[in-house]
Amino acid sequence: MKSLTTAVMLVTLMAGSASAMSKEGCGGECASCHLLSVKEANALVKDLGGRVTKVKFPAMRGVWELDMEKDGKKAVAYLDYGKKHVIPGPIFNLATKKPISGGAQQPAGVTKVNPALLTPANSIILGNPQGKKRLFVFTDPDCPFCAKLHVELKKLVAMDPSVVVYVKLFPLKMHPAAYDKSRVILQGPSAKLLDDAFAKVTLPAPGPNTPTKGVEENIKLAGRLGVNSTPTMIFPDGRVVAGSKSATEIQALFKVKKSHK
Repeated sequence: MKSLTTAVMLVTLMAGSASAMSKEGCGGECASCHLLSVKEANALVKDLGGRVTKVKFPAMRGVWELDMEKDGKKAVAYLDYGKKHVIPGPIFNLATKKPISGGAQQPAGVTKVNPALLTPANSIILGNPQGKKRLFVFTDPDCPFCAKLHVELKKLVAMDPSVVVYVKLFPLKMHPAAYDKSRVILQGPSAKLLDDAFAKVTLPAPGPNTPTKGVEENIKLAGRLGVNSTPTMIFPDGRVVAGSKSATEIQALFKVKKSHK
């Protein structure tokens, strides 16, 4: 397998440092946001001289683990979530002195929820309040990927006046300041303060009368729906799409035909 390992190392050096790994959302399970099929993995590494047989999530965020074969020999490599860097394995955990290893193969497709569980309550509204195309978005004011999606959502409602977006403030525990920011934003509720939060403008501090109820209800709703990362979009038919998308991609997702119940 020496030739495959050498080829992988060359590609890694040419691509640059593998430490610059990216992801598309905050929190939750990586598998809920980062999808990579065996077919796509093979297309990405086709010039390395090997074949990907399985895609797994190792005990390290930011990469997929690829089981590879060449001439009957097996090897392991890692691909970052940006799909730009390949790292020859194994990768060792410094604490255990053992190689990290992947678990189950990634799940296919997105999940669905019961859209009847979603209401406009405790939301920041973007677009046409009377719009027939309803999109619910769970967001965190300190999530950089939510900020990226927010820009696209504003483009979306400008492109399509039939869309209304209900933004649910869902502060993650990994962002300790997000809870109070969410309270302040929902107190109005204030779309301007949400814009300010994503622009890194300092928000007013919550006062003694700033409620927690709306944020707590959003957190409970997320748990009931199984939403555990941000940003997460829920379409009118209940389809759940995690991670940031462009305005045109979101618009296209509205047009996807509903699956059979």
